[in-house]
Amino acid sequence: MKQSIAHIALVVRDYNEAIDFYVSKLRFELVEDTYQPEQDKRWVVVRPPGGGTTSLLLARASSPHQETFIGNQAGGRVFLFLQTDDFQRDYAAMVEAGITFVREPKQAPYGTVAVFEDLYGNLWDLVQFSGGRE
Repeated sequence: MKQSIAHIALVVRDYNEAIDFYVSKLRFELVEDTYQPEQDKRWVVVRPPGGGTTSLLLARASSPHQETFIGNQAGGRVFLFLQTDDFQRDYAAMVEAGITFVREPKQAPYGTVAVFEDLYGNLWDLVQFSGGRE
């Protein structure tokens, strides 16, 4: 059996501001942006460069209840992990793009890591794994 995670839904306030952040600042690829008139929603998919298969589905909050989770989808824990093949290159580019790092880079037993916030405050690890770990 072969399975993989295709999309991870990320609740956002506004499609366009989320696209701008992920594409302009994080340099993700915009894979799809299709209007779905029957639901008055858009199917917006972005993914990091490099040919990976997992992507983010940017899902606009559609109720006041969903809006309460924007920026806090994991209760304040690191929620997503952006793996890189060159930590210093990507860290420098992200700092230059204005990404807010809440924990500075450090060496850990599993590799080099720093924690940053997305535009809504969700926490991410930027990580370059070492020793064959993924």
